Amino acid sequence: MPDDTSLPVHRPWWKGAVIYQIYPRSFADSNGDGIGDLPGITRHLDYVANLGVDAVWLSPFFTSPMKDFGYDVANYRDVDPIFGTLADFDTLIARAHALGLKIIIDQVYSHTSDEHPWFVESRSSRTNPKANWYVWADAKPDGSPPSNWQSVFGGPAWTWDARRRQYYLHNFLKEQPQLHLHDADVQDEIVDTAKFWLDRGVDGFRLDAINFAMHDPALTDNPPVTDNSLKTRPFDFQAHVHNQSHPDIPAFLERLRRLIDGYGDRFTVAEVGGADSDREMKLFTRGQTRLNSAYGFDFLYASDLRPSTVADAITLWPSDAEMGWPSWAFENHDAPRAVSRWIGPDDRDAFARMKIALLVCLRGNIFLYYGEELGLTQVEVPFDQLQDPEAIANWPLTLSRDGARTPMPWRADAPHAGFTDASPWLPVGNDHPELAVDRQEGDPDSLLALTRRLLALRRAIPALAIGDLVLTEVTDTLLAFERRDGDQILLCVFNMAATPVAWSPATPEHWRVRDSINDATIGRLGGYAALIVERTGS
Repeated sequence: MPDDTSLPVHRPWWKGAVIYQIYPRSFADSNGDGIGDLPGITRHLDYVANLGVDAVWLSPFFTSPMKDFGYDVANYRDVDPIFGTLADFDTLIARAHALGLKIIIDQVYSHTSDEHPWFVESRSSRTNPKANWYVWADAKPDGSPPSNWQSVFGGPAWTWDARRRQYYLHNFLKEQPQLHLHDADVQDEIVDTAKFWLDRGVDGFRLDAINFAMHDPALTDNPPVTDNSLKTRPFDFQAHVHNQSHPDIPAFLERLRRLIDGYGDRFTVAEVGGADSDREMKLFTRGQTRLNSAYGFDFLYASDLRPSTVADAITLWPSDAEMGWPSWAFENHDAPRAVSRWIGPDDRDAFARMKIALLVCLRGNIFLYYGEELGLTQVEVPFDQLQDPEAIANWPLTLSRDGARTPMPWRADAPHAGFTDASPWLPVGNDHPELAVDRQEGDPDSLLALTRRLLALRRAIPALAIGDLVLTEVTDTLLAFERRDGDQILLCVFNMAATPVAWSPATPEHWRVRDSINDATIGRLGGYAALIVERTGS
């Protein structure tokens, strides 16, 4: 169980933190309606705390028509009834804090639901008080949309509204109209919303798709891309230089940070995707006045895991006082489960163990997606059971996000693996009951046990949590790097292939093993093995 007293006093709690992402619909159902909820999460917080994580990130639980399952917010300051009530959220916060867990919540500032009262008013006329709260524009003389911008989920990013006789912008679903965050009144309301949740005790925010928060007011057409990659959506044909990533975004983030800093030791992390994500992540986290951290899709959309993949990602974030602090995730609610993306069934167990060791050893914050500690696989959800609007619109070429959002398996022999007594909103994976928590709890060799052991090691060793990272070896199959904090030096080595390899550090007598995964020793690394050794002499 986390114990804040064990943290070094020279760093904030979030630096080097392990953050456990919970997708509320799929974690635990307390009322038998087939959908997970806040009381269900609260009942399982002891399990989360016993993993050894520092914080929980909750995906959206706000009032929503659920066209995009909570990322279409209809009320920023209330809980959707399917998840519970504000009182349930307060209970969750209190229990988490009693267990030493921080709570981070999603904030979606780029768009709302079309059922949000702000949009209902905004679309009613061109002269109402909220007329400028969303991005409206006249048609071109021929009646076509104001620009060529395309939606992430397919089709034009503009929808005609007969009430205003104008188009409105939506970078995602047409039910997710774009907020006009350039507008001072909109910014005031968003900042007040952040204050509402900070006053309720949240410990930080994950800012969803923040690089979409502001657009080019001139509505300049996006240029086409010129690569020959497979394109499954009209969105993929453009370079997104005008519908997102406006240079005014950092100033808004600085305003938000000024509010957050008034609450003490809080944490902000940006989700940033797209071709320009590296520049934007660093821009959004530069210095001490913007966000604390950012993460992109270096691993989430990677088709395989190679030493070069890891090396390329981590070298983009060197130790630099002016550079932001990185965050890493191998899995989340928007990407297929990593063990299904990166490895075949025969080597899955060994690979999952090496993968969790690699994640734990990275410099930065790490995000652990619910069920990742169990080795959950991607579920093949039949088309007639799909819920994900992106997968439905682009089927069958776009991998369904639903397959990574299926119910958490708690008890192998219970109906629906103990997630619910009713029919779950998505099917339980066929192989997931065998991976259930109760099956792994009593097995000292399980992935769950290994995850707990490695997280305890990271918590106990400052070099793993906050130390510098120095690459020492990158081959086709082998990755090695040092983690350094003061006089403490650890060497983390990973065989990312099935074939064993001979390996030994220079002066092996000066190193002691801190952890060994999959038959790793000083001298030999088994298939998908990992070794963490600490320097004991010079």
